[in-house]
Amino acid sequence: MSGNAILVVGGGFSGITAALEAAEMGYEVILVEKNPYLGGRVAQLNQYFPKLCPPSCGLEIQFQRIRNNPNVKVLTMAQVTKVSGQAGNFDVTVSIKPRYVNEKCTCCNACTEAAETTVPCEFDFGMGMRKVAYRPNIFAFPQRYAFDKAKCSEAEAKKIEASCKYGAINLADQERTQTFKVGAVVQATGWKPYDVSKLENLGAGKLTNVITNMQMERLCAPNGPTGGLLLRPSDKTAPKRVAFVQCAGSRDENHLNFCSYICCMASLKQVTYVRERVPGAEVTVFYIDLRTPGRYQKFLEKVSADPKLSLVKGKVAELTQEGSGKVLATVENVETGIKNVEEFDLVVLATGMQPSVAGEAVAVNAPRDEEGFFIGSPDSGVIATGCAKVPLDVMRSAQSATGAALKAIQTVAGR
Repeated sequence: MSGNAILVVGGGFSGITAALEAAEMGYEVILVEKNPYLGGRVAQLNQYFPKLCPPSCGLEIQFQRIRNNPNVKVLTMAQVTKVSGQAGNFDVTVSIKPRYVNEKCTCCNACTEAAETTVPCEFDFGMGMRKVAYRPNIFAFPQRYAFDKAKCSEAEAKKIEASCKYGAINLADQERTQTFKVGAVVQATGWKPYDVSKLENLGAGKLTNVITNMQMERLCAPNGPTGGLLLRPSDKTAPKRVAFVQCAGSRDENHLNFCSYICCMASLKQVTYVRERVPGAEVTVFYIDLRTPGRYQKFLEKVSADPKLSLVKGKVAELTQEGSGKVLATVENVETGIKNVEEFDLVVLATGMQPSVAGEAVAVNAPRDEEGFFIGSPDSGVIATGCAKVPLDVMRSAQSATGAALKAIQTVAGR
């Protein structure tokens, strides 16, 4: 790689887009992703708004572009550990964790069948279990299995190795490092859901039938833990009354001071999930303000026309759960001034979007604000994009990434 190469940190939708836009202009790109697959949060969605497309709709096109472009070097299970230098001349060190599965993998599933040990599935936010030898997700890129060797016995590891007739399991795989010279760095590290355990009044992650909005995505996804059926966690029954609690930790000086932009639209989208899967279900959305900017206003009008949906301007003060699994919500209706307790089968918390690297040290030396979002300036050679910079939806993340690619090109071209 030459000094004209571009490093993209993060393989979510923004990172992929920035990498491809630069690569298709003839620049070499190193795309670094810490997970075993590309796609980021979009890959975990059931659908994204406003057209309610499945994630494969947008991601598969991007994956095909990567396959067809030799300018993109993809490193998964990798993290940038050191960056030194200046705009136009950075030295970068990348650490790559062992996957224990090489390019010979055909995704035949023999290793998963041979494995016995199960662990909570990170992709499903702990709502399901997976084997230690596993396919990261159904349309993962690269389409290759991974193996958590450290989480099983040596005997089981050898059994898994022996199960693969293609020789794709390599128990001798070790962590390694690679170094690169690049001219610009695109920081596309994305976002993470706010830690629900900090919301003590809303169950603090301890109430079985109180889940987050991202857990709701996985519950309703065809490749999720329930095969797309909406079943409440406590007893696997279909919920008849569902509540959405907006701004769960957002716009709150004790948690996230900002509005996460997409939460209102995400909950409205998930209202359609409930109504499709449990036609008789009643849904209530408790909100402070409903924010559906621009073209998304039509989506709000369409969803709110549903007679089974109640939009209540009010603050949920507390959630508790009875032995039956019913969730009791203490709510103050802002418009009527009445405070009462309502009963639901399932409650979904619209937790905010926090930068993935919030509270963490990172190798890329770029300024961040008090919330952890990158401020970066093009003059530094480090360009922030997508939700690493500000909360955005998928469409605006792609637009942001295209702009970041252009700035990175201008940096390496010395303009």
